[in-house]
Amino acid sequence: MAKKLFLWILILAMLAVPAFAKDLVPIGHTTGIKIFCDGVMVVRCVPINTENGQNAPAKDAGIQPGDVVMRVGEIPVRTNEELQAAIKSGDPVTLTVRRAGKEEMVSVTPICDETGAYRIGLWVRDSMAGIGTVTYYDPETGAFGALGHGICDTDTNGLIPMKSGSVMQSQVREVRKGEVGTPGELVGDYDLKHDCGVLNSNTEHGIFGRFTENVDFLSGVAIPVAEKNEIKVGPATILSNIQGNDVRKYQIEITQVFAKNEENGKSMMIKITDPELLAQTGGIVQGMSGSPIIQDGKLVGAVTHVLVNDPTRGYGIFIENMLDAAG
Repeated sequence: MAKKLFLWILILAMLAVPAFAKDLVPIGHTTGIKIFCDGVMVVRCVPINTENGQNAPAKDAGIQPGDVVMRVGEIPVRTNEELQAAIKSGDPVTLTVRRAGKEEMVSVTPICDETGAYRIGLWVRDSMAGIGTVTYYDPETGAFGALGHGICDTDTNGLIPMKSGSVMQSQVREVRKGEVGTPGELVGDYDLKHDCGVLNSNTEHGIFGRFTENVDFLSGVAIPVAEKNEIKVGPATILSNIQGNDVRKYQIEITQVFAKNEENGKSMMIKITDPELLAQTGGIVQGMSGSPIIQDGKLVGAVTHVLVNDPTRGYGIFIENMLDAAG
């Protein structure tokens, strides 16, 4: 009986421990990010100038911004150039497009523009590059999470469907200070030709991958991970890289916690209180997304959004949500 009781206690104890109970290293350093789409994403349907006026064959066929073109006929397309090369004449073509997770077949008839080229009237995007901040690193596996939100297309605001991606070492060259009505940003330098890690996924709760090289900013002390119910209104700190390769600790205040009504990337509201950070950035700026939030010695989340009308305030995501999204 005693052995059975001990076994049940052990099982219950194991069930009570979260899957992400291991300690993680909070980072706060920027990284260069590049991702390549799985197909080509439609940014806009545009009219084509012809001798007889304007026509918009793609729009007329029902193509919408945010659609992802996967194939032209049986030809896979992965780049803007491959899409254009697959349109060779004025004969109707069948596009396979992915919309809301489902593939559809759409027939489009190209037309000849004023230059003599056949087009269907699409602006598309096949890749994107920029900088963001690494939130955490697992020294046991090399896994990392960054941004706290997904990488979305700047024109459609849709989550970019990622085929592959990587990260590069970076440093901050300039800070464009945020003002009321105008978000600021970190301007960074990074080498597109030298990757130091690979991306596995682009999700609504962050981007995730694995470092394949030893990078200086990965050195640090691992700390416990907080559960949602441990996070409270009150003082906290963030780690951010707003100059060169220097990562510093800055004071913030967690002003609200949305444990039950959390939206994507908006688990808590935060306010920057550190005089030095306010003087240099005006508050939260683009590129700081992913800055780890630490409270009572635990990693509780990451900075995600800024309030455009008050750059001293913004949102953060629970680290628990990021780790769930990482899988």
